[in-house]
Formats: sequence, C-alpha cells, structure tokens
Amino acid sequence: MYAAGNIARNTIAMVLAGGKGERLSPITLHRSKPSVPFGGKYKIIDFVLSNMFNSGIKKVYILTQYHAYSLNKHVKESWAKWTGLGEFYDTISPETDSIGQQWFEGTADAIYQNLRFINYSGADFVVIFGGDHIYKMDISQMMEYHRMNRADLTVASLEVSPEDATRFGILSVDEDLKVTSFVEKPQNPPRIPGRNSCFASMGNYIFSTKKLVEVLQEGKRHHDDLDFGKHIIPMMLERGDKIFAYSFFDNDVPGMEPNERGYWKDVGTIDTYYEANMDLINVSPQLNLYNLDWPILTNQGNLPPAKTIFDDEDRRGININSLVCGGCITSGGIVSRSIIGPCSKINSYALVEDSILFDNVQVGRNAKIRKAIIDENIVIPEGMEIGYDHEEDRLRGCIVTESGVVVVAR
Repeated sequence: MYAAGNIARNTIAMVLAGGKGERLSPITLHRSKPSVPFGGKYKIIDFVLSNMFNSGIKKVYILTQYHAYSLNKHVKESWAKWTGLGEFYDTISPETDSIGQQWFEGTADAIYQNLRFINYSGADFVVIFGGDHIYKMDISQMMEYHRMNRADLTVASLEVSPEDATRFGILSVDEDLKVTSFVEKPQNPPRIPGRNSCFASMGNYIFSTKKLVEVLQEGKRHHDDLDFGKHIIPMMLERGDKIFAYSFFDNDVPGMEPNERGYWKDVGTIDTYYEANMDLINVSPQLNLYNLDWPILTNQGNLPPAKTIFDDEDRRGININSLVCGGCITSGGIVSRSIIGPCSKINSYALVEDSILFDNVQVGRNAKIRKAIIDENIVIPEGMEIGYDHEEDRLRGCIVTESGVVVVAR
C-alpha cells in the first residue's frame, strides 16, 4: 500500500511545454505559449508547475520545443533552485537531448522520444500534463484515485455541456467512471450516466509506468505522429486496458473558495487570454492568487516595491483596481483596471485603463492606453493614444481583435 507521500516519491512527471500558441499571435511570435506572462508576474507554465510542487511531485521534466530559450531560462532561474536531494525541475529540448534530435510530432511522440528518462527513474507512475493552461489542481488526489482503481491510465476530465462538448475530445464512461470509448469533437457527444453533461479530456494523464512504456513502443510501430488522444487512448481501449476518468470538479485544493471549483482556462486566443487576466482584478475573482495554502510560485527576482509618486493638484500617481508588479513606478499618471508587469513606468499625465502591460513597458507623458495588451520592452511615445481609434491602431501595425482588444507587439 502507498501513502500519499510515497506515491509522489515514486512518481516522475513530464510537462508538455512545446506549444506554439499560434492563436495567441502576435504575443507568441517570440515566445512559446507556456512562456506568455499571466497575471503580471507569472508565466502560464507556472500554474502547472505550482500544481506539481504543491502536490509533492518534485521530479519533473519540462519538454520544450518552440522558442525554448526563454522558457528554459525561466525554469533554471526559478524552479530548478527549489528542489532538494534527488529532486529536479529540468528542461529537455528536442534539438539537444532527444533521440535522433527530431522535433516532437505528437504529444505521445514527445514522451516516446524521452522514454530513457522514464526508464532510468525507476518510478511506478508517470504524470503527463500540458504546460499551457490556467488552473489549480491537487494532483495527489488524482494519483490516489488512479491507485485505488488499479488503473493503467487515468484521464483528468472537465464536465462540460453537450453544446461545448463538440470542441473537445469526449470520454464515454460507465457508472464507475471507467472509460468505454473516446471520440474527438463529436456532434452527438455521449453523456455522463445520470447527467446531461459530458466528460472532456483535459489532456492530463497518469499512467502506470510499465503500461506507458508498453503502449508507446507498440504505438510507435504504427504512427510517427503518435498522439495520446488520436492513437494511444483508442489503442488502449481496444486492448481492454483499464482507463478511468477523473472528475476535475471533485478536486479540492486547500484554501479554495467555492467559486474557484472547476476553474480551468485554455487562454488559447487573445480575447480569452485578455478576459482571464481581467478576471484577476475583480473584487472576487474566480482564480484567487492570494490563497497562501496553494501558492502560485514563480521567479520573484530582486525587484524593489511598486511605487507611486507625485501628489500635486494636477498630477498624481494613482493605481485603481489594478495589479501592479514589483519595480513599477506610476509617476504622476493613472492606472485603472489594469495589470502592470514588472519594472514598467507610467509617466506624468498618462492614462492606462483596462489594459495588460508586460515587463518593462514605458508609457510616455500624456499617452493614453485603453483595452490593450502591450508586449515587453515597448516604449509608448509621449502623447500617443492606443485603443481609441482602431483604424489608426491598425495603420501602426497593431492587431485588433473582434472584441476590440488592441495588441502592440515587439
């Protein structure tokens, strides 16, 4: 029998963090999706890595691919420093480390190319999670569920409406939540027994190690672009392997507020990314960053506190209903309902509202920014207006989404 701590110690994790994030372009032109800032000080990948760390899983390989340098650097400067003897958070890129130095051609192919790390580990369980979603999850609860079911594979699952189910890979389950079939984006999705809802795969898996090695080797003989949803799960069902769905809604993170339960965001487009960020500044956001029982960890850096200066009649540094990161100076300007990334500066008489600024953005005097995303290291010239005239924004080379979010990229 395993205690919860023993399960974690006998587990190795693989985080798939090679996504291009093409629908998030242009903010992914120079970074992978897991490297995109979120909530000012964090990267998207910090959420899955925090879930691992808080769950006691501290033997983690992060499989990077596109624009890997910044992500590798982030992991090295933060996560790699927080481990003890025999623990690690390490990055692996296909161009340097995987067999044959070939790019990953599918989610399961990425794991197959790095099977030697799993074989060397001696682990009994392998946790395989994506690195590009925003959520909190106590993975140890899913691991205990996997062990109790004596499962070969457990699939983390979102409960979605039949209308939304057409966008996901859907699991058909029996009354014990044992998976009986899997279908991608069905027009008539199977329901959960007794409910008018469906189980959508989150793309997060727990495998028993021997079974994972076995099915990857078998699958690779037939598919170069080996994928878990497309190939591995159907193959395992055909073989009669034991696959169970784990309901994400049942996961109970310490300190969780009732409105947080089931929170999971793809942030796959500019508009969904913007909306998820803006939720953070609400009085009661659905994602609580201030739960110290389940902290979201990241590279803190050696930054001074955020600062506001000037209190003259016509010039005050003001931050209202906003998240303002370390190293920022609001120098006689106004920040309202916005997220300001580290080391940014808002100069006198400037106005920033309903916007997201990445690291080291400089906003000139009298400039106005409304409902915009400003990439890192950008200087907004004195007096410039962004988000007020979309035709003018487009003429400058900015992207304007359907909902009116203006993206100023490097």
